[in-house]
Amino acid sequence: MMVDAVETAPGDAEAMILDSVDRFLERDVKPDVRRLEHDDIYPAEIVEKMKALGLFGAIIPAEYGGLGLSCRTYSRIIERISRVWMSLSGIINSHLIMASAVRRFGTPEQKREFLPRFATGELRGGLALTEPDCGTDLQAVRTTARREGEHYVINGTKTWISNGIEGQCFALLVKTDPQATPRHRGMSLFLAEKGPGFSVSRKLEKLGYKGIDSAELVFQDYRIPAARLIGGVEGRGLQHALGGLELGRINVAARGVGVAQAALDEALAYSQARHTFGKPICEHQAIQIKLADIATRVQASRLLVAEAAAAYDRGERCDMEAGMAKLFATEAAVFCSLESMRIHGGYGYSKEFNVERLYRDAPLLVIGEGTNELQRLIIARQLVERNPA
Repeated sequence: MMVDAVETAPGDAEAMILDSVDRFLERDVKPDVRRLEHDDIYPAEIVEKMKALGLFGAIIPAEYGGLGLSCRTYSRIIERISRVWMSLSGIINSHLIMASAVRRFGTPEQKREFLPRFATGELRGGLALTEPDCGTDLQAVRTTARREGEHYVINGTKTWISNGIEGQCFALLVKTDPQATPRHRGMSLFLAEKGPGFSVSRKLEKLGYKGIDSAELVFQDYRIPAARLIGGVEGRGLQHALGGLELGRINVAARGVGVAQAALDEALAYSQARHTFGKPICEHQAIQIKLADIATRVQASRLLVAEAAAAYDRGERCDMEAGMAKLFATEAAVFCSLESMRIHGGYGYSKEFNVERLYRDAPLLVIGEGTNELQRLIIARQLVERNPA
């Protein structure tokens, strides 16, 4: 049953929602994670239950049928999901960045038409930004949209698109004026539903992050109504895409907290069960130092995510706060998963234990939603801008 946008005190509402998510994860996700992840199977039945919980409408306003949750509550949900299986958080995240672009920048007609369908999960999808020769430098996209009467004709290729196979609709970044200077003035964002001229060329195989589909999308004379241009005005696509990435980076940071916490959980349990030299290994100082380092990084990451989410909820510019949270929490996930594996010894390298999955999932987080090298530049520039000499 869908969790309603509850009319109680905020703390009570959040507790109820988080409790529902915890019960869902324990009952419907944990028993099947290892099988689905190992075989790289899209978790269709779990996705249906996520729809029933209302998770595809987590931050969509209640007036459009969503839960209308704060970013703070949403980030806590993502942490919990990632603690069990990070891939599920990606199925929601890319979808909600697309929904956020419509909520913040769409025309009234676009909001009425799409947000209710996004909220129920009837129409799911994500963000189509990256191209084979374009990742961090989004202004280098080559996919073009040419106006023809009341339609645009789109040609180009997008890659590493989450939900690319199972999704039906994508916020698609294109060049409507390839000659524009500066380049961003020639970029626009469309709501592109699958149809003639829009195909999936291949599924991309990955080290980790299994279950969620990552795909290459091809557009060949794909015709899209002009009414699908988000906001109805050309030249604002880059700003619309970057606006959604603040939420995306908070989501990825929350995933980092979840993965790091899971690594700590696994390390604590194993170190108390495993004995060497006549005592549990948690009593050896070398292991205690590792546990302390992991736990400290988990808690510091959680606090940074909370601060970034609070700034987002206040409506403030928070690219620095989101960048700090994303940078620290994702590096913590990599560190903690490796340290947990070392605590497990040889068993950490075995598929019989969850830690090897955490170790494979974590590296994606330092790359996705803007590399951590980019986050450092964003942080530094904002520090200077906010603190003029």
